[in-house]
Amino acid sequence: MTETATFAAGCFWGVEVDFRNTPGVTDVKVGYSGGHAEVPTYEQVCSGTTGHAEAVEVRFDPSEVSYGELVDRFWSFHDPTQVNRQGWDVGTQYRSAIFTHSPEQAEVAAESKARAQARFSKPIATEITPASTFWPAEEYHQQYLVKNGRATCRI
Repeated sequence: MTETATFAAGCFWGVEVDFRNTPGVTDVKVGYSGGHAEVPTYEQVCSGTTGHAEAVEVRFDPSEVSYGELVDRFWSFHDPTQVNRQGWDVGTQYRSAIFTHSPEQAEVAAESKARAQARFSKPIATEITPASTFWPAEEYHQQYLVKNGRATCRI
């Protein structure tokens, strides 16, 4: 049986690869979460008007990797102290967020955030909020870096 975790950490392409390469993760989809528009498109999300973040929905086998381990890894995939940006990508759609699927996930995420803060000189800006509908991104975004022969989108 698998469980679901949802994270936003800037551009979803690199985050997808990072989680896909995590032992115990069975599937990762890129998409949009945390907004108010029904069936948002990439263009709508990029406009900054839908409230959605570029996010990844991670399916994982909890007998191989715990939710807490995924959250702990999340902090190393991006700079969680940046507000509404990651590198060159600027806007609320690139915010750092953990969308939780249960009160237990919310507790684990908050505890992990508190531990992670010691590694950063600035306050962690990551929001921790209950998950809403996850809208998968258009097919051309799924496994985008792999499809285009790139291992990462980092500079």
